[in-house]
Amino acid sequence: MQLIDILGRERVLADVHVTSKKRLIEKLAHSLSEGTPAHERQIFESLVAREHLGSTGLGGGIAIPHGRCKGDFEPLASFIRLKDPVEFDAPDGEPVDLVLGLIVPEHFTDLHLSLLAQVAELFSHPEVLADLRAAGSSAELFQKLKSHTEHWVHA
Repeated sequence: MQLIDILGRERVLADVHVTSKKRLIEKLAHSLSEGTPAHERQIFESLVAREHLGSTGLGGGIAIPHGRCKGDFEPLASFIRLKDPVEFDAPDGEPVDLVLGLIVPEHFTDLHLSLLAQVAELFSHPEVLADLRAAGSSAELFQKLKSHTEHWVHA
């Protein structure tokens, strides 16, 4: 499974305004829940629980909050580019502005690791990050993610 397969156009958001790490995680949970309030709460709790183990901030303005939830559902991803960076406890101390959230069923251990590896590969290229930061709209951001994923990521 490729990252782009689980990253729907409607879950790629440009210039989102949040005021804190908690609000960002709430926004990700909402985006990943597909409009189901009970699922949204479960996703939020999963993402927060993972953050308590250690920040998913990678440095360089990037974070990949991720978690696992009970249930039988397809893995989902959401990408948010923030209007203004927020503190995220990243190892370099820098706030984040590019955030990819990922939620998978509990039993998807290998797939979870594969998807995280794809995200890490994609975000390891400075030209990709610059391009994502320069995108003008959510639609353009999705197209750039799709193009770069097809070019740089090998599952």
